[in-house]
Amino acid sequence: MSEKSLEEEIKIKAQKAKKLARYMSSTQDLVEDQIVKAQARGDFDNLEGAGKPLNLYENPYEPPELRMTFKILKDNDFAPHWIELGKDIDADVQKFWQGVDYFKRYTYLFVNDKHSEISLKRFTQRKAHFYFESRLSLEKIDKKIKDYNLHCPTYELGRAQLNVDNEMFKVISSIEEIIEATGDKEE
Repeated sequence: MSEKSLEEEIKIKAQKAKKLARYMSSTQDLVEDQIVKAQARGDFDNLEGAGKPLNLYENPYEPPELRMTFKILKDNDFAPHWIELGKDIDADVQKFWQGVDYFKRYTYLFVNDKHSEISLKRFTQRKAHFYFESRLSLEKIDKKIKDYNLHCPTYELGRAQLNVDNEMFKVISSIEEIIEATGDKEE
């Protein structure tokens, strides 16, 4: 093909595309105008189902072989296992951080008073036990997250794994900061 005929072919295609674009935009405008006129006449008033929620039950991501199972669960106020597991994870994480906040308040109150050697030793043991229990709780939550990710139907809905060591570092740092801050005041 020569250069001249190629240019002519491109111009012809551009003209056709331009005509098609004009036609499509005029059609869109025509439809929009018709809808606006119908609204003004009140044609959309008193339609069947007006004001009622849409039935969006059909989930396109739901495997067809599980639709009946999920419908039975939903009709009886149950959710799929992975959704219930996600709720458990959220509750466990919230409970964990509430426990950390409680221990931080306890630590603050304890270190702001004078104590005997025995009570200091008991506090140190309690703190070590709290750290141990916290690690166990975080490992349990992490295991639930792994289980959740295995049951979750799509990758996008999965949850990030917990880095137990990083989370424990946050817990220990926040408690030790309280102890150090109070120790600085006494000096």
